[in-house]
Amino acid sequence: MPILEITNLSIFSFSMKKFLIKIIPYFVAIIIVLAVLGSFADGNTDDNYMHFAVKKPQNIILGDSRGSQGVVPGVLKKKLSTQFDNFSLNIVESPYGPVYFKAIKRKLDPETKNGIFILTVSPWNLSASYGAKSEKDFPELKSPLNDMYFYDRSPNYEYLLKRYTRSWFKIYTERAEVERSNTFLHEDGWLEVNIDMHKDSVAARTHKKEIFYKDIAKNIDLSQERLKAFNEIINYLRTKGKVYLVRIPTSQSLTSLENQKYPHFSRLMKDVAHKQNVKFFDFSKDYNKYDYTDGNHMYKESSKKLTAQIADSIVFSRKY
Repeated sequence: MPILEITNLSIFSFSMKKFLIKIIPYFVAIIIVLAVLGSFADGNTDDNYMHFAVKKPQNIILGDSRGSQGVVPGVLKKKLSTQFDNFSLNIVESPYGPVYFKAIKRKLDPETKNGIFILTVSPWNLSASYGAKSEKDFPELKSPLNDMYFYDRSPNYEYLLKRYTRSWFKIYTERAEVERSNTFLHEDGWLEVNIDMHKDSVAARTHKKEIFYKDIAKNIDLSQERLKAFNEIINYLRTKGKVYLVRIPTSQSLTSLENQKYPHFSRLMKDVAHKQNVKFFDFSKDYNKYDYTDGNHMYKESSKKLTAQIADSIVFSRKY
């Protein structure tokens, strides 16, 4: 190699080393800043983060957003003298299916032997669009449940790196210590929603939900793939404790819509419960006993009332 080329290469290598020496401290500083900001992640960060930042539970609540808002672990703890974790997300990210089943196995404490498992059910979280021919067509493939490995890290930097799309400074400035957001995810997984409950506001939100469900009802039906996974989930959980199926009520108008689309859904759940030798608590006919934020989700005080009734039903069922 000519001397000139060797000299140029040496100069380039020396310059690169100097450049690296200069920028490494900046990279280290950035990593430290991000690590500090991430340590402030909490129930304000988003509606899912805390599901992946607490220790693995032995008693768990499953379902979609009706379950996440409608079943309050703190009330169950008082009634049943044991801690619960609500691992319900929403209809897009946690419908019953293979993805949710995989996540449940990662979420649950592997040492669980006498757990209590409350599976909230609705026609919607067991349905799929007519165009979904197999699991690869399910929307939850884009759910954090499908790409998260760590479910019990705090702070959970895996989740923040994969799923948090805003500036990490927002994690610090919008932390719960400053002020709780209108949707706050508690450490036990309960999504507490604070919203205007004036009757006109509730009526407007309920009307929007009715339109939404009327539209999707045209394009979906009960999915055999989801029902199969649902039964597999029950089979798995039965080896680790007691399973209870719960149908959460909705407003009268949404209940009517569900019953028109799925007139035999409660009968189907009774059949599943009978075959699996588990209990099914159907509160869907009691819709007038509760208040709803939008017809679909319970107002938080009604959620506490319903949860107490679920706990009482569990206690009563143990006697027979």
